[in-house]
Amino acid sequence: MTKKQATANHLETSLPAGMTFEAAMTELTALVASMEAGELPLEASVSAYQRGSELIKYCAAQLDKVEQQVKVLEAGMLKPLSIDGAEDAA
Repeated sequence: MTKKQATANHLETSLPAGMTFEAAMTELTALVASMEAGELPLEASVSAYQRGSELIKYCAAQLDKVEQQVKVLEAGMLKPLSIDGAEDAA
């Protein structure tokens, strides 16, 4: 097991079972908004920061998984996109 896989497994157990990427991003957005608004006392801010770090790691792990799936689907040949979003002709 790689370090990334171990970290992802640890995060999956520290977050609610079945949490989706979208739910994690929604929670993270709410945490950031409350912290930026200065609504939280110091202790709650530290807890929110820790929770936000967990959520960021979870989301990054989810994105890594999807990237690997895309690489498999594309047989490791990801096609670059042009700036306007259209595929480059190679």
